[in-house]
Amino acid sequence: MPSLKALKTRIVSVKNTRKITKAMQLVAAAKLRRAQDSAEQARPYAERMISVIAGLSASVGTSDSAPRLLAGTGADRVHLLVVMTSERGLCGGFNSTISRLARSHAQALLGQGKTVKILTVGKKGREQLKRDFGQHFVGHVDLSEVKRVGYADASRIARDVLSRFAAGEFDVATLFFNRFQSVISQVPTAQQIIPVKFEGAAATALYDYEPGEEAILTDLLPRGVATQVFTALLENGASEQGARMSAMDNATRNAGQMINRLTIQYNRSRQAAITKELIEIISGAEAL
Repeated sequence: MPSLKALKTRIVSVKNTRKITKAMQLVAAAKLRRAQDSAEQARPYAERMISVIAGLSASVGTSDSAPRLLAGTGADRVHLLVVMTSERGLCGGFNSTISRLARSHAQALLGQGKTVKILTVGKKGREQLKRDFGQHFVGHVDLSEVKRVGYADASRIARDVLSRFAAGEFDVATLFFNRFQSVISQVPTAQQIIPVKFEGAAATALYDYEPGEEAILTDLLPRGVATQVFTALLENGASEQGARMSAMDNATRNAGQMINRLTIQYNRSRQAAITKELIEIISGAEAL
């Protein structure tokens, strides 16, 4: 049984840990509000852009003049997986769910005889995938110095992906991130960005465009890729803070329960020590 001094030291240590987790929970709650607003405000813009591109592509279809970002390379042999995770930990299963989805997707593609390349954004996902898929890594984007993600960061990632596509390094690109729903609910999502895939975007009425649809799409499609990357970064940011807030709340509760258990154990040990001393004193008095 631990000594009274060891129990007292442990109680003080757990109390200090509880103060830290509580502070982290409050910080995450403050950051979550701003991140959630940014993610929710970006959704209508991204959805509208996809709707516009869907309308433009309705008349272009898969014709020979269609841009490669829309029509693709005509093959689906080489896949680029863009795995977006956080730079920091202590956010529950946030990074694990994204990595698990990317891992299962990669294993399915490899099982079909496809070639898989992985571009990681955020070091936590890279660490989790390195052991099984380290040989498939083709690049890494470090956002550890970025305090607040902006469109410029998304554009940098999009330019990297687009330059690889232009060089013929892959046929299909898929984003992996967590879509924010609530503090306790983040949905791991796989979203194909190259060639552009329209999910739930209804084609609007056909219009006559000037210049032609191909020219507009050539300029609009790269912006659409950057917008989807930016939206994924914002969704990830809100999901990360929500997951961290939930994880720190659980940690604070667990620390409180541990303090209660240790306090009870300390009081019992102290009472046992006092009882033992009393028995020794009484036994000594009787012997005299």
